[in-house]
Amino acid sequence: MDVAPLADRRRHNSMVILRKPVARLTAAALERFLTRARRAVKLRGTVNVLVATSGELRMLNRRFRGLDKPTDVLSFAPLPDQDSKFAGDLAVSADMAARNARLLGHPPAAEVKLLVLHGLLHLAGYDHESDSGEMARREERLRQQLGLPSALIGRGQGASRRPGREPHRPQAARAATAARRRLR
Repeated sequence: MDVAPLADRRRHNSMVILRKPVARLTAAALERFLTRARRAVKLRGTVNVLVATSGELRMLNRRFRGLDKPTDVLSFAPLPDQDSKFAGDLAVSADMAARNARLLGHPPAAEVKLLVLHGLLHLAGYDHESDSGEMARREERLRQQLGLPSALIGRGQGASRRPGREPHRPQAARAATAARRRLR
């Protein structure tokens, strides 16, 4: 498991944990990208990122969204009564990122970064299922600004279709928040 050094976590106000290795990606490199992307999205507060297996994402998806299947990225918004310096958590499937990267012809590290960007936009309040393309346009601009491959939204047939998976459900953040409240 690769974890970004403590000094970097303090400076960048985040924590990145690579429980599943990704080719040519270190926790420190992903943390640097997270900092740049968070600033570009204009999202204030701490964002923690877990890169894990599809099995772990499936478990999180089942627990917080009631969907017993893996997914590529989950966004967990902060609870309403949490410190305003906390923006949320992201969980990314290294397995799905590697598979999608292979299908789309770019490095797995780039796909993980793209998933982090997508999750950050959800934490910032964007919802591509109900915003008439606003999130897609923002993601495309940020993708170009950050030097990333094609955006998640609009890759497949439908606006929310991605290779090898069911349509994305951005309600994950709201459902996860409600589930965490019930666990208290």
